[in-house]
Amino acid sequence: MINNLSVRPSLVPKEQRGSVESQVCYLTSRIKRLTEHLDLHKRDYSSQRGLWKIVGKRKRLLIYLFKRDRLRYDNLIGQLDIRGLR
Repeated sequence: MINNLSVRPSLVPKEQRGSVESQVCYLTSRIKRLTEHLDLHKRDYSSQRGLWKIVGKRKRLLIYLFKRDRLRYDNLIGQLDIRGLR
């Protein structure tokens, strides 16, 4: 379903742009970019706070998906290669 982390909104079908999977994929790519930025700029506390906000939003979306459809959740976790909920 999701082949690439750098999903551009124009490439995703219109009916799937707001889906939980596409939102989590987009947030994951932002998290990876911010993590790379923070490796270089360790004292950039504003970006660090933004990173924590994005991580929290992705976590809430994953909890929602976990409760609603466990199969879609497991597929998404496997495709994005991220750690699941504890």
